[in-house]
Order: sequence, then structure tokens, then C-alpha cells
Amino acid sequence: MPTKMKTLALSAAGLLFMASAAFAQVSSIEGDVKGEDGAPLKGALVKIERKDIKGNYKVKSDKKGHYFHTGLPLGTYKLIVEVDGKDVDSVDNVRTTLGDSTVINFDLKANKQKQQSLAQAAETGTLTKEQTREMSAEQKAQLEKAAKEREQSLAKNKALNDAFNQGMQALAAKQYDAAIESFTKAGAMDPKQNVVWAQLAESYTQAALLKAGPDRDALMAKGLEAYTKALEIKPDDAAYHNNYALALAKAKKFPESQAELAKAAQLDPPNAGRYFFNLGAVLVNTGQNDAACEAFKKAIDTDANYADAQYQFGMCLLGKAQVSPDGKVTPAPGTKEALEKYLQLKPAGPFADSAKGALASLDASISTKYENPAAATKKKKK
Repeated sequence: MPTKMKTLALSAAGLLFMASAAFAQVSSIEGDVKGEDGAPLKGALVKIERKDIKGNYKVKSDKKGHYFHTGLPLGTYKLIVEVDGKDVDSVDNVRTTLGDSTVINFDLKANKQKQQSLAQAAETGTLTKEQTREMSAEQKAQLEKAAKEREQSLAKNKALNDAFNQGMQALAAKQYDAAIESFTKAGAMDPKQNVVWAQLAESYTQAALLKAGPDRDALMAKGLEAYTKALEIKPDDAAYHNNYALALAKAKKFPESQAELAKAAQLDPPNAGRYFFNLGAVLVNTGQNDAACEAFKKAIDTDANYADAQYQFGMCLLGKAQVSPDGKVTPAPGTKEALEKYLQLKPAGPFADSAKGALASLDASISTKYENPAAATKKKKK
């Protein structure tokens, strides 16, 4: 019996020794996390991934930016800091030890500067051997990938810029077919470039003006479509709405044109007068005199000191003057005021003589009695 008790006692001692040894095999990791502003970062998620066998642990930094995780089996780990759902820093091959915690600090500001320096060095080809050694395999792979993407992007951008510049040169030289070809090519390379679609629209519109009938209509339709694509990408560009409106007016889509100009005026109030003036000019050229008068009136209502708009409005109203049977001219209301306002604003302007002549004609009477000059001569001889 005593022998049996001794055996049990030894077995118990062995269990205690094993439990003590197992308890001693755990370790801990702790450290501080600083944000990109250099201050302690609260709530940063520190992910602790065991590398030798599967094991994942997580802990968040407290209000002082400190984190602490104990009960970790002895081993090799990778620590990753996650902020707002994004991995922002990491330390690989961290070996824990018995006793004191393994301390791993994170400084996101310093890390960001380091990454920028590495990226710049890799881009310029000045990456040192020391910098290369400091990089993890993942970082090297990322930099290599970024370098390839950058090379492809530069090649693409060069081709895009070349096509765009060729289009601009052709447009300036009024070689509209060549311009359309170049801008179409540029648009295929990068369909998100609003300026490409805007210039393609202008090329189609100008080409349409040189045609007639169905050919004109087809080119104008393509120009309008290109303008809509430019506006889909950049809907807040008042100039695009203005140019689109002018193209619509040339296509005789006047209600749509006025709607686009209203958008342009809303987006760019200081230049609203110019947008309405442009519409008026287009309407005059297309024989839409009443609509033109309305557009010039809107330009004046927006900017009373828009001299050219005052002149055009006055001349537009001049065509609506009434002549009585006795030859007296009765101008439409606002005619004299508009012409006088132009002369006040631009007394030596390009339309000054025309405005003065128009005002003089308003005070004159038109003779409506016809006399035969030959009959008057015979009567005088007699």
C-alpha cells in the first residue's frame, strides 16, 4: 500500500511539472501605435498572424495608442496594423520569447514617409541595396507591379496625348476629317477624357456646316452625341453646356438649345449674358429673328452693361419698327434705349456708326408719295 501511494505521489508531481512547463510556453506582444499626425492612435486594429502554424489573434490600441496581447504560443508572427479597414503597416518575422513581452511599435507617419521614399527611389531607379533589403517580398512585388502599371500608363498617356494633339492641330487647320479621326482614336484609348469628347463634338459640328442635307444631319447628330458624352463625364462644365446649346441651335433644336443655355447660365452666373448673346447670334444667322430678340433681351437682363448685346437687341427691334402712311417711323419699344446704351458703353465701338445711323433713321420720315422726275422737268420747261 505505501508503495502504491508513493507511485501516485510521483505521478502527481509529474503532472504538476508538465502543467508548469506548458504554462511557461506562452508569450506576449505589446507596443504603441502612432498615427500619421504623430499622435497616439486609438482604435487601431493590430492583427497578429502566426507563421509556423495556423493561428490568428487581434487586439485594438487604447486611448494612449498602446496595445497588449498575452497568451500567445511561442513562435514566429507577422503583425499588421489596420486603420479604417485598410492595412497601413506591418512587421514580419517577429519571434516571441518567454518572460518579458516582445515590443513592436508602429509609427504610421514614419512608415508613410518611408514608403514614399521607396516608391520614389524605385520609380527613378535609385533604389539602394539597403532599401531593397529592408523591403519585404510583398513590398517588392507591389513595387514591381506598380512599376509595370506606371510604364503601361505612361505609354498609353503618350499615345493618348499624341492623338489628342494631332486632333487639335487638325481642328485648328480646319481639317475636320483628320481631327475626327484623331479624337476618335484618343477616345478609344481613354473614354473618360471629357475634353476629348468635347473636341470631337466640335470637329463633327464644324464638318457638318460644310455639308448639306442628310450628310449634314448625320455629322451634326454625331457631334451632339459627343457633346452628351462630354457632359456625362463633366456635367458641371458651363462651357460644355454653352457649346452644346450652340450646336443644338445649328441643328434647329431651339427649345433644347435654350434649355442648355439656361443650365450654363445657372452654373456660371457671371457669364450668363455671354451665353444668351451667343444664342442670339446663332438665331440671327438662322433667320430666327423673334427668338434672337428674346435671347439678346435675356443677355441684357443678365448684364445691362453688355454693350454688344444692347446693340444687337436694338438692331433686332429696329426691324420691328412700324411705318405710318405719312412716312413716320414708330420704333418698337426699347429700340432707342438699347442703341443709346450701346453708344454710352462703347462710344467708339465697332458698331458706333451703325448705331448712330439707326438712331437718326428713327427721327426721319419716309416719303410715301411718288413723283415722276421727268414730268416735273417738262412742267418746268413749259
